[in-house]
Amino acid sequence: MSPRRSYDQYCSAARALDAVGDRWTLLIVRELLAGPRRYTDLHADLPGVSTDVLASRLKDMEREGLTTRRRLPPPGAAYVYELTGRGSALLPVLQALGAWGQAALGERRPTDAVRAHWFALPLLRALDAAGVGAGAGEAGLLEVRLEEGLFHLYVGAGDGPLHGDGPAPGGPDATLVLDTGTCTAIARGESTVADAVRDGRVAVSGDGALAKALREA
Repeated sequence: MSPRRSYDQYCSAARALDAVGDRWTLLIVRELLAGPRRYTDLHADLPGVSTDVLASRLKDMEREGLTTRRRLPPPGAAYVYELTGRGSALLPVLQALGAWGQAALGERRPTDAVRAHWFALPLLRALDAAGVGAGAGEAGLLEVRLEEGLFHLYVGAGDGPLHGDGPAPGGPDATLVLDTGTCTAIARGESTVADAVRDGRVAVSGDGALAKALREA
């Protein structure tokens, strides 16, 4: 396998871009923050990427120590890709990029694909800004219901997945119900979670500490 191209600059930013600067790499990281994913699942949630490019990026990421590949035990018996500790450490990078890109998000274009769980990282940023999940008693599993679909967040999580597609496994500690427009406004920094809850644009259900923190944020 031929070596990847390098900027050949003795600079930490250049070294980082040697590893993650290729197109699609950071979006693959975004998907793998949900935990182990099969190749077919990654391809389905990265509309626009070719199978050849995705396979190439995954090989490069494994070589850079960002991901590993393992085979699930029967009856699954499929290969999955997952982030290493080095790959998971890119979360603050993605969150900073997302915050920087809020102003450029604008209105959704007719050609823009969307997946419900793509709102997971912006919503986690908004919850962090509100201090939700900062206390040990507030950590928990949050289910988010949009017209686009369901996803869940591990609020105040340590190691492990940060989010996942579909309903919260085993039942959530709290549930948010909101429309995509409200979630988009939060993602664009035009509204806080607290304002949306107070205005009735977000419905919170649940009885535990996490639900209470969301109501009082």
